[in-house]
Amino acid sequence: MERRRLGRSELEISSVGLGCWQFSEGFGLAGGFWEALPSETVQEIVDASLRGGINWFDTAEAYGNGRSEKALAAALTRLGKKPGDVAVATKWFPYPFRGASSIRNTIDERLACLSPFPIDLHQIHQPFAFTTVAAQAHAMADLVQAGKIRTVGVSNFSEKRMRAAHAALAARGIPLVSNQMQYSLLDRRIESNGVLAAAKELGITIIAYSPLAQGLLSGKFHDDPTLIQKSVGPRKYLPSFRAKGLARSRPLIDELRKIAAAHGVTASQVALNWLIHFHGDTVVVIPGATKRRHAEENVGTMGFKLSQQELNRIDELSRPFR
Repeated sequence: MERRRLGRSELEISSVGLGCWQFSEGFGLAGGFWEALPSETVQEIVDASLRGGINWFDTAEAYGNGRSEKALAAALTRLGKKPGDVAVATKWFPYPFRGASSIRNTIDERLACLSPFPIDLHQIHQPFAFTTVAAQAHAMADLVQAGKIRTVGVSNFSEKRMRAAHAALAARGIPLVSNQMQYSLLDRRIESNGVLAAAKELGITIIAYSPLAQGLLSGKFHDDPTLIQKSVGPRKYLPSFRAKGLARSRPLIDELRKIAAAHGVTASQVALNWLIHFHGDTVVVIPGATKRRHAEENVGTMGFKLSQQELNRIDELSRPFR
């Protein structure tokens, strides 16, 4: 599995990680989108990811109020992994009226949920905290200097907020290593709103979440739209999953399938492969998985490389989604 530096840190991560939102057990602010997965299934997903070369996992406080963190740590432990064998990323969530002091006050709870694994990347989950970006950055810097966390990232930050966080951390001699953003072939807004360009300029890694656009890039919902109403999560409410949205993305799906057939892979793997290669080393992806076979498909993304002609053709067809 290909390794890349996370931002300007010394941490090396696989270009594909595992997003662990689905380990929320159906609880919490964000976890309610998912049905509870048996611990055996969680372990199978983590095992398949590890066997395929994935070396890092992304979770969050908001994913089931710590349940995702605990499920991930338990699975890694049962699989014989020890601190330092893998990298773990989590996030602090700025619930209403939470200020920068909450970052410091909740870190021991995050560490307890992930025990015995340390926090290699701690991220500010959303940009709407009840405090300034600078105050949050300084709270994170305090945790780095106290040895509580290894690196600092943000999530869903605009170019302006990302630059502010970068500057505040730089004043403390600490790099901002990542910005986790919604990014896929069907949502390329970070290319037109300045986020991607600024990330490249500042040496910040973009961690792409929802890189398969809630599964839309697999093509299965184009083949059978009745699956949308049966699925768990917000799909049935999203314009991209309605008839007009499906028709708009169909030319891209058809091309992904054509390219996939030439490589003996799936359309989803082609979509992920484009993300991790089109912008050099700037973008890594964190697809989720609710079954072992999903995790196996995720890691298969690294088994091939698209040609420049294929990368350009996919770019051309997905430009309307910038």
